[in-house]
Amino acid sequence: MKKLEVYDPAMCCSTGVCGPEVDPVLVTFAADLAWVSTQGIEVRRYNLGTEPQAFAANPAVVKEMEAGMDRLPIIAVDGHIVSTGVHLSRDQLAAKLGLAAKPRITIKADGSSSCCSPKSGCC
Repeated sequence: MKKLEVYDPAMCCSTGVCGPEVDPVLVTFAADLAWVSTQGIEVRRYNLGTEPQAFAANPAVVKEMEAGMDRLPIIAVDGHIVSTGVHLSRDQLAAKLGLAAKPRITIKADGSSSCCSPKSGCC
């Protein structure tokens, strides 16, 4: 089983999806991580503010942080860093993990949906 680890900067909660001004990037990323976990990938997410020991225990993460705190978030697959400084999109996560990303269904303002072809099985 593959393992995806996310080393996030200090946030108010484990996902950063809290407080009066929620960052939509973090909302999407949390949903994408939930999707990744349904694909048979073990997902671990560490928050610098609450789990500093996870950061200190990984020499590669420490080295990245020494280069600058802007290197967070750090994303690793099976112990190998694959991304720094950005929360990856679902497509990017899928590519790093060797998964086929399932397209999202978008609801339009008029109530209709934008979807992939009916034969694809995504709708």
